[in-house]
Amino acid sequence: MNDDLPDGILMVADALTILNRERVFEFAAVRKLPAIYEFDDFARDGGLMSYGADSSESFERAAALVARIFNGANPGDLPFEQPTRYPLVLNLKTAKATGLEIPPTLLALADEVIE
Repeated sequence: MNDDLPDGILMVADALTILNRERVFEFAAVRKLPAIYEFDDFARDGGLMSYGADSSESFERAAALVARIFNGANPGDLPFEQPTRYPLVLNLKTAKATGLEIPPTLLALADEVIE
């Protein structure tokens, strides 16, 4: 292996990484690199694991704020809201395919396990 390779991957989501996520999954799998992604959909799509704000909760809260604005609320008067749920999703199928072992303690902490 090349010494210039990373020991692992932490991939935050933006338009470019979302578009190229399959390439990142393949890169990590071929090199047996542990990789963690920002959104739970990445783990469901084949990434090893994800840990980040719950997308559903974030979209629901955004929709509620938009509804308040449409009903006459001043956007400047609305509170700043932060996510409250950060699910850890582990993809055991990907772990097994790449030969990576998930420690039992990490597995026990997972909110969702994909088998």
